[in-house]
Amino acid sequence: MATTRRPLVPVSVTEFLGSARFNSVLSLVAVGFCFSTHAIRALIDWPGLVGALAVLVVLAALSFIAQRKLVEWHGLLPLTIIAFVGWCAVSLFWSDYQWATLGAVAYQIAFAFLAVYIALVRDAIQIVRVVGDVLRFLLTVSLALEVLSGLLIDAPIKFLGIQGNIALGGPIQGLFGSRNQLSIVALIAFVTFLVELRTRSVRPPVAVVSITLAAACILFAHSPVIAAVSVVVGLATLALYGIRQVAPAHRRYYQWALAVLTVVVLVVGWIYRTRVIELLNARADFQVRYRLWIQIWELIPINQISGWGWVGQWPTELYPFIAINDATGVFHANALNAYLDLYLQVGLIGLILFVALVALAFGRSWLLASNKRSVVYAWAPLVLVSLLVTSVFESSILVESGWLLLVICAVKASQGMSWRVRLPHREAA
Repeated sequence: MATTRRPLVPVSVTEFLGSARFNSVLSLVAVGFCFSTHAIRALIDWPGLVGALAVLVVLAALSFIAQRKLVEWHGLLPLTIIAFVGWCAVSLFWSDYQWATLGAVAYQIAFAFLAVYIALVRDAIQIVRVVGDVLRFLLTVSLALEVLSGLLIDAPIKFLGIQGNIALGGPIQGLFGSRNQLSIVALIAFVTFLVELRTRSVRPPVAVVSITLAAACILFAHSPVIAAVSVVVGLATLALYGIRQVAPAHRRYYQWALAVLTVVVLVVGWIYRTRVIELLNARADFQVRYRLWIQIWELIPINQISGWGWVGQWPTELYPFIAINDATGVFHANALNAYLDLYLQVGLIGLILFVALVALAFGRSWLLASNKRSVVYAWAPLVLVSLLVTSVFESSILVESGWLLLVICAVKASQGMSWRVRLPHREAA
């Protein structure tokens, strides 16, 4: 008589790991972790951060295993993500700082894995709600700490980098380490809260208070780059709204016209890039960036095709990063430009692969937002616009929360428009 084989893991545990409640809580914790890395490092340093990240990755992997028969992987993971991450990993072979590259690749893959998990177990409106809830909390805590530092105790909170300038009208940093990073997060929050309001996924009073909170953080941050980024995001929002109002039969022509106009603007900007940089350099806020970019541009030709080796955030004690900081006289943890950062670290090939990744993710997201009835589809392209334009002045899209959002948007867009979903595949047993 055949005996029933007992499962290695109790059924109750498997059901718990694969439950909707567990997916929801783990997604919320993962997004909160990715946006709080600066504060976590300040509290428990890199070993604690890496340990917490490892726990989240293990839990996400166990959750995937528990619901492996329910998740459809066919055609969902964009090949551009695999190609870009693969090239970063291959740079280990010519990197002069191989241990740093190995750690950076593992760090990059861990955040990408969390992003894939969130994208596959949560639908679009659930992702908006998760990001909205996390940013509502983090911006509230940031503003509260700034009030505590600047008004109540009148002293900086040094370990978090909070200077307590809110009594002077700013700039403030909150939990994010710098005013630029706070303003980027607040802008993404602003977009998220608007989508929440339009989709009625939260009560209108909550949405209005949240939008006001995000706007206040942007104003108090006094970021030198966020004004230009906000204008571009506003224009993209208006363009998307206009496209959605066009009859479906004529929408394609308007999309092509908009694409041509965008390319023309980018080409003109590239042709007159020197003049633009000179205009920006006339402001004291951009002089530091200009000097940094010049130093990076001088080092790029040494390894122009393959780059120096992937590291993500700069290990400033290693060459060439220590040389760049010595030459500028200012400590930098990145290139303050994601595209130059990529050109330096993974060369022209890595830059091309990254551009392909973001172009495909944005193109698919934009088309989905243009053609789908629900407003929730507008979240991904507007977030990508925020990240891509900000990447001219910051490198945050390459690591941690920025990288997480990029991968989430790319995977969700691939779910809706991947050509591979039309290929024949084996049905799940």
